Amino acid sequence: MGVFGYYLIIINVIGFILFAVNTWLYSNTAEGQVDKFLTITSLLGGSLGILISILIFDRKAVKGNMMSRVFIACVFVIQVVIFLVLQGVHGEKLTFAFWEFFEKYKILLIYIVATNFITFAAFAVDKIAAIEKRSRIRIITLLGLCFIGGSLGGLGAMYLFHHKTQKDYFTVGVPLIIVMQAVVIFYLMNL
Repeated sequence: MGVFGYYLIIINVIGFILFAVNTWLYSNTAEGQVDKFLTITSLLGGSLGILISILIFDRKAVKGNMMSRVFIACVFVIQVVIFLVLQGVHGEKLTFAFWEFFEKYKILLIYIVATNFITFAAFAVDKIAAIEKRSRIRIITLLGLCFIGGSLGGLGAMYLFHHKTQKDYFTVGVPLIIVMQAVVIFYLMNL
């Protein structure tokens, strides 16, 4: 294992410990959280350690931690793609031929269109439920639909219906998910 491998291990251990400390601070003190350090650590490659720490210490997703969850998940996926590229897992030449890619993998295009339609409909149903003061669709469900491929439908519904446009985990999170998905599709195109 080279220097890069040791670096990834160390930064992910740091991320794991920082999130554990942050969870303890949130539950035992009024202030003193290390959120900024977590953000920097995740951007430096420690997102896997933070994700593992989330799964162990703080699995409950609530409004207060939703933006950080979306951010960490997107950063992790992008870092996996970067890691694969750095390890040489990519094609011979770089291509931007999106339509050729989707023509070759029509099932992926059908999946993306269907997921975006379902996500758009879910946001619409949630907006109607909000107006009528009925039971709502959970935030994690709406963000999950965006994450698994329905981000464009979610973003379109947000602004068409003026729904969830005051919540940072949607106004920042959904565009971040779109960027993450674009990186993954671009990588898959160039395998």
